[in-house]
Amino acid sequence: MIDTKTPLSERMRPEKLEEFVGQDHLLGTGKLLRRMMEGDELYSIILWGPPGTGKTTLAHIIAAASKSLFMPLSAVTSSIKEVREIIAQAIKDKKENGRQTILFVDEIHRFNKAQQDAFLPHVERGDIVFIGATTENPSFEVISPLLSRTKVLVLKALTDASLKKILKRALSDAEKGLGRLALLAEDDVLEHIIAYSQGDARVALNTLEIAAGIAPKGSGGIRELTQEIVEEAQQKKMLIYDKAGEEHYNIISALHKSMRNSDADASLYWLVRMLEAGEDPLYIARRLVRFASEDIGNADPRALQIALEAKEAFHFIGLPEGKLALAQATIYMATAPKSNALYTAYLRAAQAVEQTGALPVPLHIRNAPTSLMKNLGYGKDYKYAHNYTGAVVDMDCLPEELQGKKFYTPSDRGYEKIIKERMEYVAKKKKESC
Repeated sequence: MIDTKTPLSERMRPEKLEEFVGQDHLLGTGKLLRRMMEGDELYSIILWGPPGTGKTTLAHIIAAASKSLFMPLSAVTSSIKEVREIIAQAIKDKKENGRQTILFVDEIHRFNKAQQDAFLPHVERGDIVFIGATTENPSFEVISPLLSRTKVLVLKALTDASLKKILKRALSDAEKGLGRLALLAEDDVLEHIIAYSQGDARVALNTLEIAAGIAPKGSGGIRELTQEIVEEAQQKKMLIYDKAGEEHYNIISALHKSMRNSDADASLYWLVRMLEAGEDPLYIARRLVRFASEDIGNADPRALQIALEAKEAFHFIGLPEGKLALAQATIYMATAPKSNALYTAYLRAAQAVEQTGALPVPLHIRNAPTSLMKNLGYGKDYKYAHNYTGAVVDMDCLPEELQGKKFYTPSDRGYEKIIKERMEYVAKKKKESC
């Protein structure tokens, strides 16, 4: 007997592979997970994907298909002591009964590196089949030795078609779903739920369940779901955005690269995605300051000033009005002429410093505030530029080992075109003064 007080998303959880919807790239004919289940060939895996895409469900289905003992753990509530106890029992069970144990660890990223170490020898020896689930990028959150002993399988956000299939199944299933409630939901209403859910089946089913609960009975006892009822159930659309996780880095990367590509509309979109999801506006301001120097530089020296002014404007007026200052700066960055000449010049100079070490400052450009220093040659043969035509004089200012070395090569874009002309003029005047 199904407990109707159990959340709909849990009641509708598929129990067999045939019931599972989505992830065809892993479960289609001949694909790895399907072969793994059909051939009862178990491997230790990490399931990585957004919330509500079926990671836990797949772990249960794999265990059921293999007839293995399934031991679920949550890294949020479980201790390493529990892990060791389960592993000890698994080793005993395998030795005495020949039965394999699948240890499923949900939210594996919440175990620290030392805790993750506890799995290593047992995964390597085959004492357990390890299945981890995470919404975070395993490259950053799972220790390298464990990654090397497992196969990372990437789950994708569910498509609109998959979500619609899941919702319709829940509406029609009288035993586990909402079929007994005589609900009427047109496709446009389901599509509204789907748009809100952003590929998350759990969110879609939870929204459907709440909407069904608040929908009034009409004639004949039919409850019709409308867009207004669904919006009431949703309350507020929450954007998928983990400020401490991979999506944070994905979206700031999208903003940076959209500005670099001079795409003002895309830049504004990614900025708004971050701000509306609750990102720290000052984090964005810092990224704009960096972008102004790294990707614009002297092609438009005002870009750095604009970025700093946006930060100050946000400090002054705060939320929500301060968002506009960041938007203004973002569009300015996107439409400004681009040059990474300053950035690459810095890298070249840094490389020279690393390769040559602390070279001595040439004597002629050292200060000589004492007579001893003057007697040692400090400041000797220094040429004061203002005493020469055009304030340019042929005098090397780099250490002897680096004389003639060029670090900065301005582009032909924006103000750097003027800088380039000025540098060419200076080079010409130096030759003439020889």
